[in-house]
Amino acid sequence: MKSLEIADLRATTVTMPLEAPLRHSNGAHWGRFVRTIVEVETSDGLIGLGELGGGGESARLAVEGLRAQLVGHRAYDLSALWFKLCNPTASLYNNRVQIHAAIEFACLDIVGQALGVPVHDLLGGRLRDDVPFASYLFFRYANEQTGAGEVRTPEQLVAHARELKQQHGFTVHKLKGGVFHPDYELECYQALAEAFPDDDLRFDPNGALDVKQAIRFGQAIEPLRNDYYEDPTWGVSGLEEVRAAVDMRIATNTVVTSMEQLASNVLHRAVDVVLLDTTFWGGIRQTLRAATVCETFQLGVGVHSSGELGVQLATMLHLGTLLPGGAYAADAHYHHLADDVIVGGKMTYRDGAIPVPDGPGLGVRLDRDKLAEYAELYERLGNYPYDRDPGRPGWFALVPNERWADPSADGAVSVQARGGAR
Repeated sequence: MKSLEIADLRATTVTMPLEAPLRHSNGAHWGRFVRTIVEVETSDGLIGLGELGGGGESARLAVEGLRAQLVGHRAYDLSALWFKLCNPTASLYNNRVQIHAAIEFACLDIVGQALGVPVHDLLGGRLRDDVPFASYLFFRYANEQTGAGEVRTPEQLVAHARELKQQHGFTVHKLKGGVFHPDYELECYQALAEAFPDDDLRFDPNGALDVKQAIRFGQAIEPLRNDYYEDPTWGVSGLEEVRAAVDMRIATNTVVTSMEQLASNVLHRAVDVVLLDTTFWGGIRQTLRAATVCETFQLGVGVHSSGELGVQLATMLHLGTLLPGGAYAADAHYHHLADDVIVGGKMTYRDGAIPVPDGPGLGVRLDRDKLAEYAELYERLGNYPYDRDPGRPGWFALVPNERWADPSADGAVSVQARGGAR
């Protein structure tokens, strides 16, 4: 077997346009995602791919600043890689979990290429040929250039969900809430349920509601076909109180994101479904460890989306095919993207699912022209502040929130400003 020693690593930040700006409880995605593509190259000439959220000079320096620690490290020494980058004591000072994830993705990609097998074969073999996804529905501003794509009213939300169902075949619908007052979002959610009586639903206000609001909203939607109620309020104690009062499974991707937090939830149940994110947890191997614990203690699992391009989507697909039976349909922002940086362009949904890549490693490769195109777009547009709303100057979110957006305020907003943290 080749030595697979790391010889170099590179990071390229790109901006990927969205169909329309996506609104969430803490602000918005301003008509684009900013992502950083990581390339790990071995002395044997193999190149593995990784991806993490955010970007710019800070992300590039953070990744490439690890070069001295990683040159000479063998790509298949993944247990050592975790402690080399994420020693739990050192991580109090230099949290590198998401950077580790991107490098682990690349190392698994390298090992798979060297052996000529897909990543899921390295980790136990596939259980399914494709991974089902939920529609990921957001309240949206109109596209600044076209004026199209706004989602603000119940009618617009249902029309958008119907379009996605016709185009991609979704039979599960997730609404990202926390933007408007919960009474208004309840009307929107109930409109979805009425429009799609045979489909499953899930609601996620990103922890924006106080406990009283979360209980009232949850009890109002109990009769509907709910998969689960995701992060209705913030914090373990709040979720535990909501869980006791609402006859519905409670899910999270925010308060159970490490093995220590998972152990606490096993001992003192606050959530019933853990949404595993290949980035937030630090890589595919960490999420599989968590999935095993969840299976043992009868906790549900699903695949969480943190705003992926094709490289991270591939990691989500490899994870999704390895999860035990009964896993919930995965989340993905992917259908909101205008394009991708991988060869062949965007992956295609079939009947609400995406086939698991079966090529060596992650099974995706970079389209160098697209990478250069969207890296140049990043240089022109820069970052955007994820935790600010371009339609509400001066606003910022409280937790729990009490300053809701006005659903009567329509129209497009300017999203081309540079600066910010994301």
